[in-house]
Amino acid sequence: MKNNKRIKQAGVICTFLFLAGCKAPSIVEKKENKTIPETYANVSQDTANTGKLKWRSYFIDEDLKSLIDIALQNNQELNITLQEIEIARSEVRAKKGEYLPFVGFNAGVGLDKSGRYTSTGSGEATTEIMPGRETPDPLPNYGFGLSSSWEIDIWNKLHNAKKAALNRYLGSVEGKNFVITNLIAEIANSYYELLALDNQLEIVKQNIDIQSNALKVVKIQKEAARVNELAVRRFEAQMLNTQSLQFGIQQEIYETENKINFLLGRFPQKIVRNDNTFNAMIPPSVHAGVPSQLLENRPDIKKAEMELIAAKLDVKSAKAKFYPSLGISAGIGYEAFNAKYLLTSPESLLYSLAGDLVAPLINRNAIKASYITANAKQIQAVYNYERTLVNAYIEVANQLSKIQNTTRSYDLKSKQVQALNESIQISNNLFSSARADYMEVLLTQKDALESKFELIETKKQQMNAFVNVYRALGGGWN
Repeated sequence: MKNNKRIKQAGVICTFLFLAGCKAPSIVEKKENKTIPETYANVSQDTANTGKLKWRSYFIDEDLKSLIDIALQNNQELNITLQEIEIARSEVRAKKGEYLPFVGFNAGVGLDKSGRYTSTGSGEATTEIMPGRETPDPLPNYGFGLSSSWEIDIWNKLHNAKKAALNRYLGSVEGKNFVITNLIAEIANSYYELLALDNQLEIVKQNIDIQSNALKVVKIQKEAARVNELAVRRFEAQMLNTQSLQFGIQQEIYETENKINFLLGRFPQKIVRNDNTFNAMIPPSVHAGVPSQLLENRPDIKKAEMELIAAKLDVKSAKAKFYPSLGISAGIGYEAFNAKYLLTSPESLLYSLAGDLVAPLINRNAIKASYITANAKQIQAVYNYERTLVNAYIEVANQLSKIQNTTRSYDLKSKQVQALNESIQISNNLFSSARADYMEVLLTQKDALESKFELIETKKQQMNAFVNVYRALGGGWN
């Protein structure tokens, strides 16, 4: 009676420990916030969205289109991302295979010699395999068969791991789309920067001609004793300064061309472009749609969402490790000490079938750590998703505002350049008739050059905003 009572007590204790071992530690979970403003500031609520346009329809410059085509084929970063997709796809296959039965074929030949004075050897020495025939010494062994093992996925541990890998694969596809979007935008911005530099170089050359003519006039006036040597030297200094600008811009052009070549995955060569149309470029009207469309248009948001889903599944998979796992193993084959008896049935036939139920009981620190780590990564994924969403909205809002402000600024800068161009001619005429000081001529030329540079810079910013709003809306990858 006492023994039975002890057995029952031991059974209760084991059951309690077993159930305690299955309990996962408590953690703090976090839910993502998907709320987003309904509209952009100072933008009409129109569902038409420029981000859904294909890049070939959005960009009209044929030279730019040609450059983008080359980059989509040769860019190394994009090709690296494509290989990351293959890695993620292989991970899905691996996780899928983990919850399917493993079946293997095995075959072998062996030779076993036991010591005569051992328990095994002394037993074999007196054993007859059939009347009149003792067990061979040494004892050969031939065999082949099939073996199988299978973990029954009771708690969806393996299934959730596979789904997590699948979502990471889908996230890698969205990551590739995000690389494409940024690549197209970077090429377009660099292309417009190159056109701006070309126009700045042309303006510098024109100013060098203007200043050269002005220097000739000053020298003639010096000979006529109407000005002194100081005026000549000041005009010379201004012309030399402008000439030095020419070489600085040429270097910037060279580096910008090579920046584009790098994005195209090729060694330095001339970038084909038409810089005569830069000032006449008019960005098309942009339709921002509604902010909620960012959830489906922006690849980085979709990637963050896929990674968040995968992180949540990782938590479920890690939690399932606290529960018992059920494994089934089986095998069937033939084994004999002589090859001629190998296929003899049922004497040489062997098979096995076993089931194992295993649950963590003591020292679960590794499982706890894995579970807590998975949850921490899930919380990180929530913050990353929310940050990506806020960043996307701000990027669109910034670029929409920039389009409006650069358009207004460009109109005013154009009028400023026109006024200063006229003032150059006026100041030269006044200086020639001795009604203006040479410093007025120098300052007028300096202001005109700076205003032209600023006009081109404003046009470049306007075109950059036109490119960046397309990228911010999620355009380019589709």
